[in-house]
Amino acid sequence: MSHNVKTGLENLVRSPIDIPDTARIGLLANPASLDRNFVHASVWLDRCYPNQLTALFSPQHGFYGEKQDNMIESDHIEHPVFKIPVFSLYSETRKPTQNMFDLIDILFIDLQDVGTRVYTFIYTISYCLEMAASMNKRVIILDRPNPLGGVVTEGNVLDPEWSSFVGRFPVPMRHGLTVAEISTYFNEQFNIRCALEVIPMAGWKRNFYFHDTGLPWTAPSPNLPTVTSSYVYPGQVIYEGTQVSEGRGTTMPFEQFGAPYINPEPIIEQLTPHLEGVVLRQVCFQPTSGKFSDQMCRGLFIHITDMDAYRPYLLSLRSLQAIICQHNDRFEFKAPPYEYEFDRLPMDLILGSKELREQLQQMVSIDELKKSWEPGLQAYNRKIESVFIYE
Repeated sequence: MSHNVKTGLENLVRSPIDIPDTARIGLLANPASLDRNFVHASVWLDRCYPNQLTALFSPQHGFYGEKQDNMIESDHIEHPVFKIPVFSLYSETRKPTQNMFDLIDILFIDLQDVGTRVYTFIYTISYCLEMAASMNKRVIILDRPNPLGGVVTEGNVLDPEWSSFVGRFPVPMRHGLTVAEISTYFNEQFNIRCALEVIPMAGWKRNFYFHDTGLPWTAPSPNLPTVTSSYVYPGQVIYEGTQVSEGRGTTMPFEQFGAPYINPEPIIEQLTPHLEGVVLRQVCFQPTSGKFSDQMCRGLFIHITDMDAYRPYLLSLRSLQAIICQHNDRFEFKAPPYEYEFDRLPMDLILGSKELREQLQQMVSIDELKKSWEPGLQAYNRKIESVFIYE
């Protein structure tokens, strides 16, 4: 059943907060920073606070969301309508500079997160919080739903030794928080101490998936074109650390995965006893870019039948282990670089643990691995309750 959830942006528009009319406003946003009528946050800020918008900031993939892959930087540009700078925080710097923040007094943030540790937007936010704290600037986050809801968390908590731009802080793969909640968590747990305010959503409940919200989906990055792609992402992102295609360069990224050498039948057979909330279908696809460009790949397509039962991270770890088991002679992990890390294996950064990758290769059962990370996950679950905004 679809509900009528209002985002933080929509709540701000309905009742704008008081801001001095001399305050210069910045906005960190991208193409998904829209209200339900597809009006952009920058347009609304300009309407609510005329002539106060002085700078825009964009995360990975660019202000217009046009850059496809990781380590493809976007340039600083001028906004064609507002005639103000758009600073790319995925350029020669991943962190805002003092010069950029000199142009603003208050930073609004309106980004659609996808509830997964390996997604750079939340770390871009954390760097903005740090710079704002050091320069005494206010930050106001306009909250948005976690597509995966806020009840289930999943996976191992990142080992700080494997911290990177795809996992800066010790959180699990599926973090269970809204973008405002996880930003608050970073701010409080890791002593950033920024003057952070939140404009919450109205009507959102922790057990809502994105399809329950009544909100339109706009791709927050080019390879999450559909709501379903965001549902499978917390598991399927691990394939970025392998030489198996995660479906980039096709119309169904992350929902399908494979490689020219894969024989899907024994893999499906191996996985069948463990399938909960999904059906796996054999598939062939030919990516137009990325891994195996213009080559026929055989693999699997994930059809979700029950979101409550489906555990994306567990399923993807199982499928990866099955591929390693069935195709040990051909399977390879991806070599660096990955997200500006030139020495460490991408897979270790994605999993947030070298040990986990080694155990996967040693065929330690996924159920055993799950048991081993459970205490860390439970400790995390207790900690995050302090930042919950919604019941």
